[in-house]
Amino acid sequence: MKHHCFAFLCLALLCSAVFAPARAEEAKLIGGFGDWEAFRESDGGKIVCYIGSEPKKSKGKYKKRGDAYVLITHRPAEKTTHVVSFKAGYIFQKGDEVDVIIGNKEFKLFTDAGHAFAYDQNADKDMVKAMVRSAKMIVKGTSSRGTKTIDTYSLKGFTAALKAIGKACKVK
Repeated sequence: MKHHCFAFLCLALLCSAVFAPARAEEAKLIGGFGDWEAFRESDGGKIVCYIGSEPKKSKGKYKKRGDAYVLITHRPAEKTTHVVSFKAGYIFQKGDEVDVIIGNKEFKLFTDAGHAFAYDQNADKDMVKAMVRSAKMIVKGTSSRGTKTIDTYSLKGFTAALKAIGKACKVK
């Protein structure tokens, strides 16, 4: 994962720039934890911390696909923590939901262009709890062209990375 650090950081910065155009500080790597990396930045003077990972395995009959990753974000000034978001590397089929399987739990996420999100903060927190207890996470989606994809994420290092951003953002 270390060799992906620069590319992943660039993607994370791009993603956060889309959602928050007034940025004051570049993201700083807190550290690498197994298959996860932790970052801290200032967004308009407000601290934002997030962890991210890329799929270890991707399946699907696609000809061209961008980068895929998952982020878990804390924005304490906005009182939002443990927000889970996925970037698919393609535009999702309109109105489609993404299936996320973590251990023996299954979650449905709504899609917005090339991203997927939990329906509410309780679902985010339930997903994070399941991630702490599991070794892998499977994400199933369908592109706007009807291509089905299955991404498998390793959760090795997830708990340590989550603790690191909790400490950096003073979130429990």
